[in-house]
Amino acid sequence: MHAIRNARAQQSRMLRHAVRTTDAHAFFNLLTDDSTLDQVEVQLPMHRERLLPPTETLSIFLAQALSADRSCQHAVNRFVAGRVAGGLSACSTATGAYCRARKRLPEEMVRHLVRQTGRAMTATMPVTWTWRGRPVRLVDGSTVSMPDTAENQAVYPQPHTQQPGLGFPLCRVLVLMCLGSGALLDAATSPYHGKGNDEQTLLRGLLNHLNTGEILVGDAFFASYFLLAELGRRGVDGVFEQYGARRRSTDFRRGRHLGQHDHLIDIQKPSQCPAWMTSRQFDAMPDTLTVRELRTGGKTLVTTLLCPKKTSKADLKSLYRQRWHVELDLRVLKTTLGMERLSCKTPAMAIKELWVYLLAYNLIRRMMAQAAQSAHVSPRCLSFKHTLQLWIAWHQQGIDPDDKENDILLMALIAQRRVGNRPGRIEPRAVKRRPKPYPLLTKPRAVAREAVRVHGHPKKIK
Repeated sequence: MHAIRNARAQQSRMLRHAVRTTDAHAFFNLLTDDSTLDQVEVQLPMHRERLLPPTETLSIFLAQALSADRSCQHAVNRFVAGRVAGGLSACSTATGAYCRARKRLPEEMVRHLVRQTGRAMTATMPVTWTWRGRPVRLVDGSTVSMPDTAENQAVYPQPHTQQPGLGFPLCRVLVLMCLGSGALLDAATSPYHGKGNDEQTLLRGLLNHLNTGEILVGDAFFASYFLLAELGRRGVDGVFEQYGARRRSTDFRRGRHLGQHDHLIDIQKPSQCPAWMTSRQFDAMPDTLTVRELRTGGKTLVTTLLCPKKTSKADLKSLYRQRWHVELDLRVLKTTLGMERLSCKTPAMAIKELWVYLLAYNLIRRMMAQAAQSAHVSPRCLSFKHTLQLWIAWHQQGIDPDDKENDILLMALIAQRRVGNRPGRIEPRAVKRRPKPYPLLTKPRAVAREAVRVHGHPKKIK
């Protein structure tokens, strides 16, 4: 064959190989494997035979969310190139069809897949991943920002401390995690400000995911009388850090003495019924609630695990220190996966994008759980980022994921990389690298742009 034709043929094969192994097709394989195929088919809405069916749209959406270039144009270009490389006819590179397909994708379908993958992981995890045979759930909240559009500002307004036109819409997110498997069981969202948008309110909507015998661990935002009483009614124990104002007034000389800085006390039901609770629910709450307060590891904890013989201070200290895993899980979602800054310009699509990130997180966590079980270790010992990078590289090299030997090898490679064991790690909440010497934007961009047009750019900062 002619040298130029040979080079062109080789380039064509390389292009065809690269497109067939895109992240979108890798996500499609994860979405349609044996463990989730039935759930995907049940949730599929009624649809015509289109160029972009719901499963294909969701796969492209997943890959788009994790891509360095998250533009719709980039996602469509790769889709068109994949069709051509696969021997199909080329379609338009306009983004309209894909954007409409994303809009048709039911948010409830993505939500259901997140919950289903989370339940599947926790249902099959071994007893060694529990705490004394009891599953542990972690709860924590965070915020994500959205593009500064009028639609997003109307539903998820920026903080009141920022001047109009200078801030970004903020969405509060509360996640419920499994300590053993790292799975995300469910999440709740709300605007950052406003009555009824606090983390306590969001958690009340997720309590149905807690089962009798489980333990809920959270920070000081959740140590309230009504939550502890509700957990007791459901047969769930709680371990929380004591709320700041109450921590300062904690007196270990009161109550039933259990040991040094360890006692049982009775807390009284608040005299007034809160606005979110009906009077019937308020009357059903007990008048007093016995809880255990203890000081260990520099923190004051409040818990419903009352017996010091069954659960010592050292046990509770060790358990509460594992609460930090939910902080790491949120860091994975926001930094490693890129959920910290959403891209969609309308509230409905932004929340759908958020749930797509959560689904991608659970799909990666499921692979980590499988690798951990095969290696007889805890998933918390494995690296999320290593798993994500290895899985993407695996598919980009065109390795057949359906081959059992290749699958076993992938699980072994995932289990090879272990995260460092750094108990009691303390890091300052500060950055060392200095930002570029640009002044802060202190006026709306349109006003600043007009000032530059009239007066020119200011002198450079030395």
